[in-house]
Amino acid sequence: MGPGSHRLSLSISVSSLGLLLLLPLLPECFGAEGRLAHKLFRDLFANYTSALRPVADTDQALNVTLEVTLSQIIDMDERNQVLTLYLWIRQEWTDAYLRWDPDAYGGLDAIRIPSSLVWRPDIILYNKADAQAPASASTNVVLRHDGAVRWDAPAITRSSCRVDVSAFPFDAQRCGLTFGSWTHGGHQLDVQARGAAASLADFVENVEWRVLGMPARRRVLTYGCCSEPYPDVTFTLLLRRRAAAYVCNLLLPCVLISLLAPLAFHLPADSGEKVSLGVTVLLALTVFQLLLAESMPPAESVPLIGKYYMATMTMVTFSTALTILIMNLHYCGPSARPVPAWARTLLLGRLARGLCVRERGEPCGQSRPPESSPSPQPPDREAGPPAGPCHEPRCLCHQEALLRHVATITNTFHRHRAAQRCHEEWKRLARVMDRFFLGIFFSMALVMSLLVLVQAL
Repeated sequence: MGPGSHRLSLSISVSSLGLLLLLPLLPECFGAEGRLAHKLFRDLFANYTSALRPVADTDQALNVTLEVTLSQIIDMDERNQVLTLYLWIRQEWTDAYLRWDPDAYGGLDAIRIPSSLVWRPDIILYNKADAQAPASASTNVVLRHDGAVRWDAPAITRSSCRVDVSAFPFDAQRCGLTFGSWTHGGHQLDVQARGAAASLADFVENVEWRVLGMPARRRVLTYGCCSEPYPDVTFTLLLRRRAAAYVCNLLLPCVLISLLAPLAFHLPADSGEKVSLGVTVLLALTVFQLLLAESMPPAESVPLIGKYYMATMTMVTFSTALTILIMNLHYCGPSARPVPAWARTLLLGRLARGLCVRERGEPCGQSRPPESSPSPQPPDREAGPPAGPCHEPRCLCHQEALLRHVATITNTFHRHRAAQRCHEEWKRLARVMDRFFLGIFFSMALVMSLLVLVQAL
């Protein structure tokens, strides 16, 4: 080993010896700060009381700054109109009796003590919807050397909120949270909001509601019980409902069912399912209406989706009733009266051409002109000689009897053709009415569905 190794060993030994000498002094340093804090605490609270407002002049108002941070929307009870939030509430004020010189206490400029030891403003939530008495959070306050006190406390608030469901499920709500002093008027305690709105930096997104903002507004009100004004700060929570789940589960099935209902006019009358389809659609809409009524709070205004359901059910009811009437036209028997002249001209003529209701093999836009049923002609008795007893085998009197039988058969055939033609006209009239109401009710269902779905965009 050379001289360098000896010098290195000597320096390590000197450093170790210095650390050993400083170790007993470290507790003395840290303990000195603790002893100064204890001394400061004893000096500050020797003659301090938390029962009185901490101002040097009793005529001077104490300024309290309120800051709210929205952390989470726990629940929105629409039926009971109660909003439950998780908030971080910060209150700052100046205590005139809790000041000290930092140099006299080793540079100690702030201490943290239990909040129950200092005076605290009695600021509460005015529109509280909880039956329990308000409880103060047992958190510490930060006390600075100039008397500034900062109190940060978490709170779960249950506030009343008037819920307007007239535009459900595309509604937006405004819920106010009003904070103010319960016993101190504006001449004794003045409440101010820090910033123009509550903080949303630590907000946890909600699956049902989207937060648009939470602006703050200060008001000064005079109540009937007291003559002095009372200032308060109202934080208005702006909410918009996320309607995707309601559109998929409640609105979209109703739209599809409403578009299916007019197709009952397109079913053939001989299928026997025209009325059954309308009744089935009406029952399905009734089930969805009951599901909607269970999830909605009782209110004076009917929700938008409720209006849509009622309009759709009314439309389906009318379409089913018209289907029954049209089926009566379709099944008019041979004994029915002929189609009136005005119906033959307007419905079987112009309307049938406009709706392309045609017979098989007939081009669209042209309708077969209504045929007039030929009246049966009685046999001409003056064509031959008068009937009488005749014993000649080739006499014309025998041919006259044969002509009478042929005329009877011909008249019967003409009457049958006329009744059949009348029945066909009624069936064609039923097809025209089916096509006409199919277009009307399908257009109504499509327009109503589009008006509701546009609200989701």
